[in-house]
Parts: sequence; structure tokens; C-alpha cells
Amino acid sequence: MATDSITNLDEVVLNQSAKATQANGIIPSAFIGTQIFKYFSPLEMTSHLNQISGVYILSGALNTNRITIRGVGSRTPYGTDKIRLYYNGIPVTNGSGFSTIEAYDLENLNSIEVIKGPKGTAFGSNLGGVILLKPQETVDKTTAFQNNFTFGSYRLLKNNLSLAHIADKLSLELRYGHLETDGFRENSQYKRDGVLLNSSYKLGDNSKLSLLLNYIDYTAHIASSINLGAFNEDPTQAAFTWKSAKGYEANKYTLGGISLSNKITQQLNNTTSVFYTHLDHYEPRPFNILDETTNGYGLRTQFKGNFYFNKRITNYTFGVEVYKDDYNWSTFENLYEDNNDKGSLEGTVLSRNKENRSQFNGFATFTYPFNNHFTAQLGIAINKTKYNYRDLLKTGTENTSGKRSFDAIVLPNFQLNYQFGIHQLAYANISRGYSNPSLEETLAPEGVINPDIAQETGMNYELGSKLKFLNNKLRLNVAVYQMNIKNMLVAQRIGEDQYIGKNAGNTKHQGLEVDLNYLYRFTSNFLLTPFISYSHSNHKFMEFIDDGIDYGGNPLTGVPKHRINSGMQLQWQKGLSVNATYAHVSNIPLTDGNTISSASYNLLNLNIGYKKQISDAFAMEAKVGIQNMTNTHYAQSVLINASSFGGQAPRYYYPGMPRNYYGSLRLRYCL
Repeated sequence: MATDSITNLDEVVLNQSAKATQANGIIPSAFIGTQIFKYFSPLEMTSHLNQISGVYILSGALNTNRITIRGVGSRTPYGTDKIRLYYNGIPVTNGSGFSTIEAYDLENLNSIEVIKGPKGTAFGSNLGGVILLKPQETVDKTTAFQNNFTFGSYRLLKNNLSLAHIADKLSLELRYGHLETDGFRENSQYKRDGVLLNSSYKLGDNSKLSLLLNYIDYTAHIASSINLGAFNEDPTQAAFTWKSAKGYEANKYTLGGISLSNKITQQLNNTTSVFYTHLDHYEPRPFNILDETTNGYGLRTQFKGNFYFNKRITNYTFGVEVYKDDYNWSTFENLYEDNNDKGSLEGTVLSRNKENRSQFNGFATFTYPFNNHFTAQLGIAINKTKYNYRDLLKTGTENTSGKRSFDAIVLPNFQLNYQFGIHQLAYANISRGYSNPSLEETLAPEGVINPDIAQETGMNYELGSKLKFLNNKLRLNVAVYQMNIKNMLVAQRIGEDQYIGKNAGNTKHQGLEVDLNYLYRFTSNFLLTPFISYSHSNHKFMEFIDDGIDYGGNPLTGVPKHRINSGMQLQWQKGLSVNATYAHVSNIPLTDGNTISSASYNLLNLNIGYKKQISDAFAMEAKVGIQNMTNTHYAQSVLINASSFGGQAPRYYYPGMPRNYYGSLRLRYCL
């Protein structure tokens, strides 16, 4: 019998763990699971990850997300970089450092774990940190079918169908997901289909073989950013040129991985994974048409063990991660203006290029308890990155092919934990991180490899605590940090689709993060769970000169100084739950000179759910929700330092969705 725990009262908390599920050793991380997912629409991850203090996603559309952690990544024009992304332990960040979290269906996930800053030695020590996505896994020994159907405003339709089976040796989860919506803006239709297979087989008492296959096929039309006048007058409109070209992106993404976990001895375990990724991307844009494919492959192996030293159990980890990808891309003329209003039309080839990218990451940690209260961890990571760029179209002196190999970089990490009560913990951390320049940032204006571009590096200093009071009902996590980043990479726009990179100066990232949860039981039948997270981001340019202008002392572009996320869930034993969340985001500087800022805004969301175990085998859960209840007019994402072309005003703003509604019905049947 499998009840899926559907009638239980769930303690819904945003957990900051000192010894997290996937993270190694004693490094703190923030962890959200399936119960937190139920606060919001299953359409996207933005609202869910924004509950974590220090983490902020700017979402221009379902396919356009920029994740920033403690201000790192805020200056990236489009997409997410300077952060490592892993799916079930497999790295899915590409060779130039970009991650696409939007490629993964939230309903297929069991948890999201975030290590903020470069503390994650075993996961690359990137300046922004690491995000670990863990897919759903069945725990009961049963065979179960489940279907969750969601509908909503702007012709939203989403369906997730799954088959789960677990026996003595075999565990299998097979899922198919479909999503489509017209979007609330012009030219913002979206359609996605995906299949996920996550399975494992026990080869014996000490070993397990796992297989992961994830395939996504989606087409997303692009409304793009708009200027302030259009934003205030009619935020549903698309940028004129993108509407005229009927711009869109079409992606086919495949991830495959095989992992072998083996208990070598009582004190030593190993997990080794080999993986392959493929991306086929086609994007007609007003200025050209981009056609690209990426094939990535690699290996990751990690050993975990322990031994007695001075009569105490000492833990250690070590391993390597090797990743290579082949990136091929071409651009073509877009003849949409001569296509009788039918949208984009491919013309003459403009460029044809190829880049081979490789990364090597080695890592090791050593954790020693001095006594029952005091523990230290020393970690060290080493990274080596190479780029090999080839111009396949031009010949002779016009050919701009070149290579770039960065020197190996050593990234130490030192953590101290002190347990001063049964449920009171304080920690201190010093760690060093880095970020690689993207492809565009490695090229000079004339298109050749820039030999002077350097990796960003930074030192992170952090103090924090994890506290529990009132019989663990009140949970408080506090962290203060300062991260000093040198050789800050700046993507300078020199054309509508042309960026060059340079090391323009230093930044100082100072901040305070507070997460507070309280579990209050009125009676055995009622549970009230209020929570609040607060982020104070005092991030500034220290030495930053661009085009002869000194921006030193100015707040860092693209980062709100204050963010509040709070909420409350009321659960009743009969199966009824009410969830309300509130978010406040302060104004965001849009230019390095701080001459323009986006307006601050407040959002209120509500959903009501009901779940019932109808029989031993059959369960249901229904939910209705309202997003942006007050119909707030706000920018859900911004484009910093936007340039103007053709005499038009700069397009800084991606409008947020107005008030919208959704409902869902989940049915589960266990054999």
C-alpha cells in the first residue's frame, strides 16, 4: 500500500542545511523541496528560487532567465553564467559557463539545493555558486501512475504524466510533460514537450548502476525588451523589430548519463558518471538568424571516505571532473522585411564558426572534528580551461581563428563550524572562486582571440549561524558575507548583436541574509507555517573605469538592494491548505552611472489546495491559484546599460505578468 503521504500535515519550511543532501562535508546550503514547489504555479522555477535569500532570478520570459547569486551574474546581458548547474550529479553548464535552468520541468524535480558563493569545492568553486537539481525518485516499493493537469490564463495548458516502479533491485521513473501557453505579450507563444527517464539497478549489496535520459523540445517566440514609454503605455506589446520578424528560438536538448556507485570498503565509496549532452538551437532574430549545435561529453568521479585520526573519525572526498564540448554556429541574413509580413526568412550566410572548449576540475576536501563541538574543513579545487576557436568561412588574413589556454587556477576553501547547543550552530568560511569569460568576451572587436582577457577571481568571507528554538519550531538562519572580485568581466555592447569583453575593474559584494521559519500547531489538526527571508545587498564598484568614466563607488548595476520574500501556509488535517506569499523587490540600477533605475514593486500570490486519500490505492489533489493578486505593473527582468539603435529609446524593460489564474488536478494510482 502506498499513500504518497497525501493526507499528512507537511512541515513546509525553507531549509538551510549545514550538511545538505548533495553538498559535501559541512558547507551550508539552502534547500527547497516539493512542498515549497506547491506555493506557486508549476509553470516556472522563478518564484520558487526567489524564496532563497541571496538568490534572485530576473525572468524576461519562460525561456529567458538570468540567475544571480549575491550579485554575481547581474551584468550578464542574457542568460545565466558564473554559476554551475548540476542535474542529478551531472554537470549541465556548457563549456563557456552558461546554464539553462529553464530546460528542466519543475514537476520532474524532487529538490533544488543552492550553495551560495565559491564554497562548493566539489562543484567547481564558481564565484556565484552552484545549483543542484535532483529529479523525482520513488521511495515506496510499488508501481504507481500519476497525472497532473494544469490550466490557466493566456491559454495555459500543462500536463505531466508519470510511471514509477520500484522493486527489490530496480527503480524506475518515466515522465512525459507537455506545456503550451500564448503568453500575455505579443509574439510570446511557448510550447514544450519533454521526456525523462531516471532509473537504477542494484548490481549487488555494494554497487548500483543508474541511467538518466532527459529530452526537451521547445519553441519559444520572443517579445524581447521594450523602452520605458512602451512599458508604461502597453506592456503587452513586443519590441517592434522582434514582432515584425516573428522572432523565436527552437531548441532540442538531450542529456544522457550513466553512473556507477560502488562501496569499495566499509570506509570508502565511489560514484563515477559518464555523460553526453546535445543542443540543437535555431533562433531567427531581427539582425540575423543564428543556427548552432553543441555536443558535450565528460566524466565525473568522486571518492568519499573516512578514517580514524587521533581517535576521531575524519572524512575526506576527492575526485575529478572533465568536460569537453564542440560548439558549432553560423549566422545568416534575416530577410523578414522582404517576406510579405510572414516573418523571418533565411538569406546569405554571414559567418560559420567552430569552438572546442575543455575544462578540468580537480577537488579534494578534508573534514576533521577537534571535539564534539568544533569541526574544520579544508578544501582545494583546481581548474584548467582551454578554448580553440576556428573561423570556417573566411580565408587568408581575414581568418580570425585562434586558441586560448588559461593558466591553472587554485581555489582553496576553509570552513569552521562550532556547535554551541543541541540545535545551535555557527560557522565561518573563507573561499576563493573564479569565473571564465564567455565566448564573446574572449574575442576582440575585430573577432580575434583577445590574449589579454583574464578570468574573474574573488575571495569570499562569510559568517553565519543555523539556530533552532522552542523545540525546533522556530528556525533562524543568518549569514553575513563580503566577496571581493577582481578583473571583473564586462560585456560591452558595440552593435545590436555584438559584444566584446574586457576586465574593467573590481567590485565589493557585501550582504546580509536572514531566513526565519516558525511551525505552529493550533491543534493536532491545524498547522500554521509562516516564513520570511530577507536579502540586503550592498554591492558596489570599487575600481571601474569604462570609456574614460570612473564609476567607482556606485552601486552594482542590476542588483536590488533589498528583497523580502514571506509567506504563510495553513494546513488542515482534512486535506485543505491555504498558501499566501508576498515579495518585495527594491529599485534596480539600470546603468553604471546610476542615472536610471527600475521602480520597486510588491507581489502577492495565493493558492488553495485540497488533497484526499480516496482509497488505499487512489489519491487526488486539487489546487487553484492567483498570481500577482493586486495586478501590479512591474518589470520582472531588466536589461542593464541598454543601447539605442535607429534613434529609438533604449529598451530596458521586460514586463511582468499581470494578474493571472491557474488550477490543477493531480491523480495518483498505486498498484
